[in-house]
Amino acid sequence: MERLRHDDPPRLGPYLTLARLDADSTDGGAVPERRYLARTADGEHTVLLCAPLPDAAAPAAWAMEAELASRLSVPRFLRPAAQGSEAGLPWYAVPYTPVLPLPAALAAHGGPLPEDLVRRLGAALAAGLAAAHARSQAHAGVSPAAVLLGAAGPLLGCFGAVRSAAPGGPAGLDPGCLAPELRSGGRPEPLGDVFALGAVLAYAASGHTVPEQSELPPGLRRLLASCLARDPADRPSAPQVLHALSTTGPARTPAPAPAAAPAATVLDEQAPPPLPGRVVAALAAQSAELLASELPAAPPARPAPQKVH
Repeated sequence: MERLRHDDPPRLGPYLTLARLDADSTDGGAVPERRYLARTADGEHTVLLCAPLPDAAAPAAWAMEAELASRLSVPRFLRPAAQGSEAGLPWYAVPYTPVLPLPAALAAHGGPLPEDLVRRLGAALAAGLAAAHARSQAHAGVSPAAVLLGAAGPLLGCFGAVRSAAPGGPAGLDPGCLAPELRSGGRPEPLGDVFALGAVLAYAASGHTVPEQSELPPGLRRLLASCLARDPADRPSAPQVLHALSTTGPARTPAPAPAAAPAATVLDEQAPPPLPGRVVAALAAQSAELLASELPAAPPARPAPQKVH
């Protein structure tokens, strides 16, 4: 949790903002939207509240992406539960559960995450992307800050950040996560998500979205290099990334890829990856701090216009 700044809205829709979720930008921490912890004035409902950046060139496009995300039912994608607009500023909200953006998780842990956790994290995210890609839908916003870690596993926020961006690239999106074809003005496609996923896993394993090979665990170097290939045709698909992360690595035995993936069911959901103790402590501290937060005074209602006689 971070203190609100002077330019943060005190209220969006029925929610009073209490704190920022994200710290100021650091390596891997750029965020293409504003994210707050907020609560209704009666104190009954606490939410993660998201809005476009103050200088966003296309807030209407951002709102359209939020609407699309609310209609998708994809594992691991953050799904808006409520939407609205306040003084021309669109917003969406999801019920609050303790989560840390990936950069905050690395900061709490004191450095890069263990290789086995990176693999489990990557497998969970690849499964969500594979489900979206099967519907011909690209996430178009995968970055370290878009990954929210919680006790129930990772979630992907910042949906559609590339699609809703102004010409010249999305503000707040880590440039290391932007595939070459997107930098040159191409349309977001599933293999662009795979590039961004490779950058996210490189960040989780090294602390940088564009690390030196020597900074990465040997067991991840080949896979991440293929995800980060300049030519999309040289990248694996999300199901192939999922298979590679799920069947190889420390304490795992390689297994042949299935001829065809069976239809997913709710019983197929993997157990969430166990989080390091310091990350769990940071999640608990966030929850306790939020619970102890006092509601700010609600902004006064706007006076009704006076009739002129």
